[in-house]
Amino acid sequence: MPTTNFPDGFTNANLNSVLASMIADDPALCHTYFNDFDQYVAADWINSNVGAASVALTAGNGGLLLLTNAAADDNTNSLQKTPAAFAFTASKRAWFNCKFQVSDAVQSDVMMGIAIVDTTPLDATDGIYFIKNDGVATVDIVVRKNATTGSNSKTAIATLANATDITLQWYYDGNGRVFYGVNGVQVGSLDASSAYLPDATNLTLTMMIQNGEAVAKTMTVDYIFAAFER
Repeated sequence: MPTTNFPDGFTNANLNSVLASMIADDPALCHTYFNDFDQYVAADWINSNVGAASVALTAGNGGLLLLTNAAADDNTNSLQKTPAAFAFTASKRAWFNCKFQVSDAVQSDVMMGIAIVDTTPLDATDGIYFIKNDGVATVDIVVRKNATTGSNSKTAIATLANATDITLQWYYDGNGRVFYGVNGVQVGSLDASSAYLPDATNLTLTMMIQNGEAVAKTMTVDYIFAAFER
């Protein structure tokens, strides 16, 4: 089929704004971060670990980042983008997307999302993130303003498999709700009203793997993406 062409351009800017005549998207509408891991700059990330963990680019289609743990139980390897450059506003939309795989879908803990700066992100007190606990292959989503009364979650929204890519996404609608998806398909939503929305602190992109047994585990990240409406 032929494509549709827009020779006069297109815009997402307000039609009454100065940028309405621009023939491309207005990049300033969102603060956006995307990393396809064709490059990895260690200074851009805080790497917290227990044990002799390593982080490095690895060969494979699409650009891949490999997180590798040492071979002791509860060895960890976590990355958080520095500085913490994202913050929720109740009336503003936000999006998150990631694609990754792990070597062991059951005997590992995994965390991916937006969270407060924390050397142990598995117990992050603020953020919207996906988490997989040791001993199960199922993935949960957490919307958390604090560790107790301000925490909302949905369990078993997806299932990991060994060495198999999964894509996880969430979208905050600017109206008190988070929608989440698996492999490009929306599968549910959660209350993210003022009691739960983590809008009281700066947050950052976070990824982590922890061993669930005394065997080395790996996480291979294809990409990570976040966009927050200004």
